[in-house]
Amino acid sequence: MKRWFLAGIIAVLSSVSLFAQSNVWKLDRAHSGITFTIKHMVISEVTGRFDDFDITFVSSKPDFTDATLEGTIKVGSIDTGNPNRDKHLKTDDFFNAEKFPEIRFKSTSVEKVDEKNYKITGDLTIRDVTKKVTWDAVLNGTLKSARGTRAAWKATLPINRFDYGLKWDRVTEAGGLVAGDIVTITIVGEFVSASGT
Repeated sequence: MKRWFLAGIIAVLSSVSLFAQSNVWKLDRAHSGITFTIKHMVISEVTGRFDDFDITFVSSKPDFTDATLEGTIKVGSIDTGNPNRDKHLKTDDFFNAEKFPEIRFKSTSVEKVDEKNYKITGDLTIRDVTKKVTWDAVLNGTLKSARGTRAAWKATLPINRFDYGLKWDRVTEAGGLVAGDIVTITIVGEFVSASGT
């Protein structure tokens, strides 16, 4: 009986110890951003951004290979510098922000490629479509500050908008899409460890 009791205590203490070692990283919104680019009229590009978003990740290893990440973007915060275009992007031709107000991502694995480069794989949901994607991510560095340890990341991901039901497909006189099919999303994120370590 004592042996089982001691084993139970050890198991509980071990799980508490592992939990204590995990760092929850909070996004520093003032030093982060999410932008995207898409071809316009075949020959040019339009750049936009999302102003309302959040990303958190938890990791117990200093190289972040055990990290889990979750992110949300409020579709209604899209800004391309053109109010009429932004209004169109929120309609059912594209995001349908009223019915699907959030873009979501949840990681399933983080792979370290070399000293700075990572592959972050997970499920990306836009509208009512979820697909597995892999971000190319760069860890630009970590440092200790007065408010805790900071980690700076940059991640990019090209997606085909038609895969996610962003269906508007008007073409130019020459036959090319007015709005291209490939959208490249870029995230620049600065995170602070909640534990301060």
